[in-house]
Amino acid sequence: MISAHLKPQVTRLINPVVKLAVRVGITANGVTIVGAIGTLASAFYFYPRGDLFIGTLAICFFALSDLFDGAIARLTNGTGTAWGGFLDSTIDRVTDSAILIGVLLYMIDRDETVAVLILISLVAGGLIPYIRAKAESMSIECSGGFAERTERVVISLTAIGLYGLGIEIALLIGFAFLSAVGVFTVLQRMVIVYRALHKD
Repeated sequence: MISAHLKPQVTRLINPVVKLAVRVGITANGVTIVGAIGTLASAFYFYPRGDLFIGTLAICFFALSDLFDGAIARLTNGTGTAWGGFLDSTIDRVTDSAILIGVLLYMIDRDETVAVLILISLVAGGLIPYIRAKAESMSIECSGGFAERTERVVISLTAIGLYGLGIEIALLIGFAFLSAVGVFTVLQRMVIVYRALHKD
């Protein structure tokens, strides 16, 4: 949803930087790995300590790698390599989980309700891409659903950052919404697969 509308404009905006990166020899996989290391370090250093706003700013900075690696891959290899696509997709799952685990470590002894909502969001966030991959292995297109990756990351980081600024209700509202739309998206994709398998 969000990514589909914004991606063309963002790509045009960062294109000059991408061309410079390619000229100096920066690779898409290198950007992916550096971004992942930075995100993991930020999530597991800042969040458990309670530095939620600073941690969110750091993660947002490293999350920019997700824009640049794809753009570099397209510029250097047309659509990127199969390994690059696999690496990027796998690391996305790791970094998304790290963000939620990091804030869960901070909240688990502070707010049981929020901790449970974070756990639900974490499980749903893992199931959504799994269902798509499993469906595609059966030749079923299953990319639909209300809360795709970009939406889920934006919601979680916004809630965490606002909580870090002192808006304590933000985590409850944000993760209540995120867990609800995550479960809803899981069910949506299950329905898509069910209908595809029973359309005759």
